[in-house]
Amino acid sequence: MDKTSWIGIILGMVVLVGGLILKGSDPIALYNPAALVIIFAGTAACILIAFPLEEVKKIPVLFKVIFSESKMIPLKELIPVFTEWAMVARREGLLALEERSEEVEDPFLQRGLKMVVDGQSQEHIRDLMEEEIAAMEERHELGAKIFTQAGTYAPTLGVLGAVIGLVAALGHLDDIALLGKSISAAFIATLFGIFSGYVMWHPFANKLKRKSEQEARMKTIMLEGLLAVQEGLPVRIVEEKLLTYLPAKDRVLVQEEKTREGVGVEA
Repeated sequence: MDKTSWIGIILGMVVLVGGLILKGSDPIALYNPAALVIIFAGTAACILIAFPLEEVKKIPVLFKVIFSESKMIPLKELIPVFTEWAMVARREGLLALEERSEEVEDPFLQRGLKMVVDGQSQEHIRDLMEEEIAAMEERHELGAKIFTQAGTYAPTLGVLGAVIGLVAALGHLDDIALLGKSISAAFIATLFGIFSGYVMWHPFANKLKRKSEQEARMKTIMLEGLLAVQEGLPVRIVEEKLLTYLPAKDRVLVQEEKTREGVGVEA
């Protein structure tokens, strides 16, 4: 579960309701079926018009990505794996890694290791895996674009809802009390449009982009690690190469952990 997504949504709702209360409004005013239909059903209609059905069908999967944690292997856990592979490759040859390729759970990493074991050229491996990364980024960009467009449509639909509400309110000019309630209700659609656009849809799109960037970065690191192992670089060089992708603080922690393990082995 991606806690930040859930916390952000909950906090946004709290801010909305809390703001109404602090301004002296009754939160019950948010219960406006007409406004909800105009904004959320209207946004759905716009998305259906703007994107092919095959792309719209992926929206439930996109929500799952937004609200769940990434399954990528952390780099700190990946570095010992590559150093072990580098050690085995230098001592026993690349073919000795064939058994380990069956133990790898990440499909991208497993595919790359099998190509290394098969003796394919570095140029071929790099080209193939970089194309796979690029294709993944393109798919992810499309998913983010759906939410970006939703964030563009929703506030505009809020204005449409307000206009519809004001048209209805003008029918009550003879009743000042009812006129006031009608005008208030008219702007609830605008509120929902702005809230959904800038607290939900645009942030959702940004979360998808950030997760895509993180995944692409990890896959690129995997590729560099595989090519270093294939090249037969010393274990220390492979480790240092991968450590450069870590923040300085994390590098120190990895080194300290490695030192403790070394002391334990000597003891």
